Amino acid sequence: MNPQDILSIAYKWFEAFNNHNLEQLLSLYDDHAEHYSPKLKIRKPETNGLVVGKEAMREWWKDAFDRLPTLHYKVNSLTANTDRVFMEYVRTVEGEPEILVAEVLDIRDGKITQSRVYHG
Repeated sequence: MNPQDILSIAYKWFEAFNNHNLEQLLSLYDDHAEHYSPKLKIRKPETNGLVVGKEAMREWWKDAFDRLPTLHYKVNSLTANTDRVFMEYVRTVEGEPEILVAEVLDIRDGKITQSRVYHG
């Protein structure tokens, strides 16, 4: 894929996330995709921060959207090559301090195969 196609997936990802549109978000992922997050590691220590597959991601993000109705991501920068996008954004939730986040999406055949979250 070319970098513009990869960026397009990233923009769709932000749109789905910020609209809390779980089905749209999951449609961007491969069925066997992996997602790693330090927040996941804290809330569900048995996962060691990693969930695999759309159903596990559905459970994780549904819980987040239900618990945090004001959860929103503000894009700072996106950098893409032919199979990956590096995203830097600010996580905002009403009543909580903002968190600077970096996330990498690995993309193959138009689907996200792996996402890794890093907090600043």
